[in-house]
Amino acid sequence: MDTVGWWSLIRFAHVAGAALWVGGQLALSLVILPLARHLLAPEAKDTFTAAAGRRFGMLTGAVFLPVQLATGLAMAWHKGITWGSLAEPGYGRTFATKLALFVVVMLAAAGHGIAHSKGRTDLARSLAVVSLVGSLGVVLLATALPAT
Repeated sequence: MDTVGWWSLIRFAHVAGAALWVGGQLALSLVILPLARHLLAPEAKDTFTAAAGRRFGMLTGAVFLPVQLATGLAMAWHKGITWGSLAEPGYGRTFATKLALFVVVMLAAAGHGIAHSKGRTDLARSLAVVSLVGSLGVVLLATALPAT
């Protein structure tokens, strides 16, 4: 059995970060927010959900996003990905699609926070759904890529 090396640790950090990000989105959407809507008074619900969203957003900006970017760039470098290889069939195009979808997810997540802070709840909810579905798409595309 091979020992766990640096690249295994980098890949682990990347996968763990993605799991925490997507798992956090699912936990907020499917467990925490529905319970808050049913169990808390409207004023308390609004305060609680805004605080939960802010905290998740801060963790995303301070932890999840930097870890994903650093480990993702390191693995792409290790795999020998170049700008030109992103247009090649197979790994390159799948990776490019994953990157593009990741950018869409991050923009939707940022837009959700902005819309929520401006009281545009319908837009915020739509952007949250786009971010969650897009995140699941990123994970799906990641499973199509061979390990580096």
